[in-house]
This record gives sequence, structure tokens and C-alpha cells, in this order.
Amino acid sequence: MDRRLLVLAAGMFAIGTDSFVIAGILPEVAQSLDVSIALAGQMVTLYALSYALLSPVIAALAAHWPRKTLLLAGLLVFVAGNLITAIAPTIEWALASRLLAGLGAAMFSPTATATGASLVAPEKRASALAIVIAGLTSATALGSPIGTFIGGLASWRATMWFVTIVGLVAMLAVYLLLPRIAPLPAISLRQRLSPLKDKRIALTLLTTLLAYAGLFTVYTYVGVALGGATGGKPGVLAGLLLLWGVAATVGNLVAGKLTDRYGSRAIINVALAAAALNFVAMPLLASHLWGAALVMAIWGLCGWGLLVPQQHRLIGLAPAAAPLLLGLNSAALYVGVSSAGLIGGVGVNLLTGAQLGYLGAAFLAAALGLALHTSRLIGGQAARAAAPVAEKAVS
Repeated sequence: MDRRLLVLAAGMFAIGTDSFVIAGILPEVAQSLDVSIALAGQMVTLYALSYALLSPVIAALAAHWPRKTLLLAGLLVFVAGNLITAIAPTIEWALASRLLAGLGAAMFSPTATATGASLVAPEKRASALAIVIAGLTSATALGSPIGTFIGGLASWRATMWFVTIVGLVAMLAVYLLLPRIAPLPAISLRQRLSPLKDKRIALTLLTTLLAYAGLFTVYTYVGVALGGATGGKPGVLAGLLLLWGVAATVGNLVAGKLTDRYGSRAIINVALAAAALNFVAMPLLASHLWGAALVMAIWGLCGWGLLVPQQHRLIGLAPAAAPLLLGLNSAALYVGVSSAGLIGGVGVNLLTGAQLGYLGAAFLAAALGLALHTSRLIGGQAARAAAPVAEKAVS
């Protein structure tokens, strides 16, 4: 296996741990800082929003930087943001630090995925992306549960110190093990956003946004959503998050292999449909530990089995613009995550915790509808492009 891909995955592990661990310690953060759980949840919102809005901007402004330099700078900013979170005396400081950590993630993550895709032959691209993204999904399997457990054992601040250390280790790995890689071609912000003029690309990105808004509407408040099964015990919640993360890692890697073999269409549609049905069943299942475990396993498999085929679909639509499209897809994902913090914050005040699954299912159903429509557009355009060739062959 290419060592460069593993190093990039290590950095994604740090980014992913920070993305997912806040949800597991949200009740403790709210209690410690004497704020509502809905306000504390905006720590997730601001991190994701900072990432989503700044990703294309940073990619344009820093395109001339050597990629290793940009990756290291991103991890340095990321570590600083988490350090401030760990010592934040008030919610205002905590929220501001999430913006800074999101900036670091915006510098690192799109650069890492685009670099990974560029290091291999086109026929192995989905598998390479799966390896890099495996760092993100393995963070759900290891980083988030460990951080949640540390929070229950000590405090939420200890969890944030853990995330800070993980970031430092990732930065050291990139510095020591990743060779220098030439910078990406310099492209303006206007050029970076130009793929949005293609309706198929715009709808694919909107599918990502809606899908992850639905998935993270529940995840951001997972401690509340699974309260009936966990009894408020951090150790039990950490175990469920571990199961979710293992399923996410398996789903991501399997989806990479299946997408290389069968293409993206079937994988996307099955993942979205199964995830929506799983959330519809959540209010019935999540009051029992076995039911919650089943929900988390299906959720992890389908939710993270979606990302690679979505990226593969985008690259297939415009191979020359692959780095741009992967950055935009990451931004769409984090816009979805940031909106999920707001949507879930409203939902948690109007519904029972497990009923957040209904909200998540509604967004996933909308994403499925868009994915099916996009597939028809892609198929129609391919047929129109092939028609002249066929006519010429007949004549």
C-alpha cells in the first residue's frame, strides 16, 4: 500500500476525531459552561461552517503553496484551535476556537483528498480515496469513542486535550514521512466554482449536502437521541460510537471496491435508501440497547459508504477538475453538517431524542430523489453523446 496515502489518512484521522467527538461530550460541555445543549451544539455548527466556507477560498489563495507545506500549516492551525477549546473559560471562547479549528481542517482535508486521488492511476482512484477517507471513518471507530470515554472518565476538557495531541502526532507524521509534492495548478476562486454551472455536478453536490444534513441532524445530538438505550452512561455511548465507527470504516472501504467494480449509481442509491429507512425505524428501536446497536451499525455502513461513490461520480463528470470537485464536495458535506447543528437544535426542543430520526430520514429521502434525478441526467447526456458516434459507425 502506498505510504503517502497512509500519511494522508493519518491527518484525516485527526480531522475526523475533532469532527465527531464533540457530539459525544455535548451534555458535559453544556453543563460545564452553564449553557443549553442546543447552544453547545453550535460548536459543531461553527466548526463545520468554517470548514465549508473557507475550503474553496483557501484552495484558491494557497494553490501555489507546495502541498506538504499547506498540509502542515493546516494541521498547525487545527492544533491551535483545539488547544484553545481545551482551555476555553466561556462558551464564547469555545465557539471562536471551533471557527479556528475549522480553518485548519479547511486547509488540510481537501488538499489531502485531491492529493490522494492524483497519486494513482484513474482505475484505482476510488480505492485510493477510500484509503484516505478511511482516516476519517477510523476516527469514528477509534478517535470519537476514545474521546467520549475520556470525557466520561475525566472531563470534556481532557477530551479536547486528547484531540490536540492526536493533531500533533498527525502533523509529525506528515512532516517526517510525506515527501514534498508539487503544488496544484494555480486556479482562481471563480474558476474553482465554475463546475457548478454543470447541472449534474450542482445536483450531485446538493445530494451530498442533504444527505449529511440528515445524517448529522441525529449525530450531533446522539447522546440525547440514544438516551433511552444508554441511560446517560458515557461508557455505553462510547461503545455504540465504537460500533458506528467500525461499521463506517467497513462501509467506506467496501464502497471503494464496489464502486471501482460496478460504478457509483447503485451504491449511492442503495446507501441513501437504506439509511433513510434505518432512521424511520429509529424511534422504535433506539429505546433498547440491541436496537440502538442495529441502528448505529446500519447508519455507519450506509452513511460512510456514500462518500466515495459520490466523489467518484463527480470525478467521472469532469476528470480534469477533480481537485476542485473534491474540495466542493467536502464543502457541501460540511455545509450539511453545520446546518444539522441548527436543525437538530430546533428538533431536540420539539421532539423526543429518538424522533430526530424522522428529521434525518426526511433529508435522506430528499437526497435520494436528487440522486435518482441526477442519474437520469447523466444517463441522458451519455446517450446523446454516444448517438453521433453510433450514427457515424452505421454510415
